[in-house]
Amino acid sequence: MKYALFDYVPRRFQQISFELQDVRRMILGFKDGRNVYTRWAAKEFARALSAMDLTNTVVVCVPASTMCAHVRRWKLFSKLLCRQTGAIDGFSHVQVCGNRKRAHITGECELCNNIKHLLNIDAEFFRGKNVLVIDDIYTTGRSSEAFIGALQNAGAEVRMAMFLAKTRIFR
Repeated sequence: MKYALFDYVPRRFQQISFELQDVRRMILGFKDGRNVYTRWAAKEFARALSAMDLTNTVVVCVPASTMCAHVRRWKLFSKLLCRQTGAIDGFSHVQVCGNRKRAHITGECELCNNIKHLLNIDAEFFRGKNVLVIDDIYTTGRSSEAFIGALQNAGAEVRMAMFLAKTRIFR
């Protein structure tokens, strides 16, 4: 099951509502690792997950393109979300080993093709665990699907994927 909290409209589309502009600003602030937006995102996810019992669920985030970006975007977020929901923080059990091209800029999904060379997933930790996968923006779904596949190959039981936003293109 996949679920997105908001709609995201890329910057190239200027004629959008004030509400969509505000959401875009907050999402981009979150992607940049700004703490105020990290706290906002964790609160929004916690609100959406409030009816679920996550006490035996590991939250793990789709890795960013570099280790620095991954830590900046997800470390505090994962800690806050798990504190608010009672979930298990899986952040430290996925390591970014190399740098990859950003798929939304290049159109290439390097994570799909080279996932074993770009990530180190602690298979012993994930084996048999229920997992909730989190990502920032869902556009094609290729990066999240590749990551979910790698987690499942490590023995995880991925139950759901949630996204801060889904890309919407207005023509």
